[in-house]
Amino acid sequence: MCRCAHCGTLLKHCLPLVLALLLAMPAAAMRGDVNSDGKRNVSDVTTLINMILGSVEMNQSLADVNHDGKVNVSDVTELINLILGVIVDDDDEDLKLVGGDVSMLTKYEEKGSIYYDKSGSRINDVLAYYKQQGMNALRVRLFVNPAHATATQVGEGVVQDLDYVKALGKRIKDAGFKFVLDLHYSDSWADPGKQTLPADWAGLSVDQLEQQVENYTREVLQTLVAAGARPDYVQVGNEVTYGMLWPTGHCWPSGADYDGGTWNNFARYLNAGSRAVREVCPRAKIIIHIELSRYTNAIAFFTQAVAHNVDFDIMGLSYYPSYHASTGTIFGALTTVLSSLQGSFPDTPVMIMEVAYGYAWNLPGTKYDFTSTYPYSEAGQAKFAKDLVTTLNARSNVKGIFWWWPEANEYGNNSYQVTTSWWNGSLIDNRNGRTQQAFYELLNFK
Repeated sequence: MCRCAHCGTLLKHCLPLVLALLLAMPAAAMRGDVNSDGKRNVSDVTTLINMILGSVEMNQSLADVNHDGKVNVSDVTELINLILGVIVDDDDEDLKLVGGDVSMLTKYEEKGSIYYDKSGSRINDVLAYYKQQGMNALRVRLFVNPAHATATQVGEGVVQDLDYVKALGKRIKDAGFKFVLDLHYSDSWADPGKQTLPADWAGLSVDQLEQQVENYTREVLQTLVAAGARPDYVQVGNEVTYGMLWPTGHCWPSGADYDGGTWNNFARYLNAGSRAVREVCPRAKIIIHIELSRYTNAIAFFTQAVAHNVDFDIMGLSYYPSYHASTGTIFGALTTVLSSLQGSFPDTPVMIMEVAYGYAWNLPGTKYDFTSTYPYSEAGQAKFAKDLVTTLNARSNVKGIFWWWPEANEYGNNSYQVTTSWWNGSLIDNRNGRTQQAFYELLNFK
């Protein structure tokens, strides 16, 4: 017999309580419209329970509310949470995401790092606190085989293999967040300066690499889905401004070949990943992610992507003003890019997949100094976050913002450091474990 996930009683006995809780709730669209009446409300809960109990013929595609390939009590829980607004609807095209890349959270927790909110109260569950405060999406990176990474790279945070991401991804989903999977098709960092072929893929031809990308992506997604960590968004590659899987996928954003690579090869690799996403997670949105070291690259890149028939849904950008503010003002390059993308691709949303600013020190390799307006302090970082949100909210095409490494926190851990150097752009003060004001400013994006 099916039992309620919360109280443990038989669903048929729990139904009156469910009805009483939901009777006054407004309808929404459209995942969970189990009875196909164009609304989502208490009658769908009744229909779903009756389907599970066998008293109503089941439509698998409608009844599988959480898209895990099964129909059981977890779908009832999902439907109730959708109606109550505890979780957001996958089908909401206007949904704005606010969150961060929390790929190192597991390591900080394992080492005993201590987190506090802005008032100094201890945070016992970081994910629960983020959700309570209003974050709704979290990103996690995945490397092909980080066992091949160097000791230096491991010290920088290259530790996310499939088992790691499977566990953290499930926690993210269980906590009610959208889960963004960031696929680095490399054993270590993939970024504009390096897109190193995974060691186990060395020697493969272009045809073989294309197939390998599809097979690998499919297997990753199938594993995550089976573990209850189905991604809602998938980055096919990380900061692929100059291609990926070098050398054969190395190219200029303008379309020119580079160092033995071509845009044609690059597009084949991107589409191989996209095919696997469409197959395994058909409701997931595909993100193609570049950075803005040269702000003129964005239009050129996505023009080439469209010309090469790359399958994607969202244009993802990294923006670190310490490196990317090429026009001399802190948001000049960013606003130029956003305006250009909106003009050239008016129907394609943009998300800022990585952004950060220092709270006490500059970021390593800083090229542009804005400390006269945004000092390296909690107040300066908060002002940056506030002004960033204002800038992004002025653009209707911007649908998401993700802070890079917001959870970095060396305070209270039982080792010298979790990573070999502090990340100075965290939303936690490494010196005392306290959440910075910039965290709360970021939430105003929604």
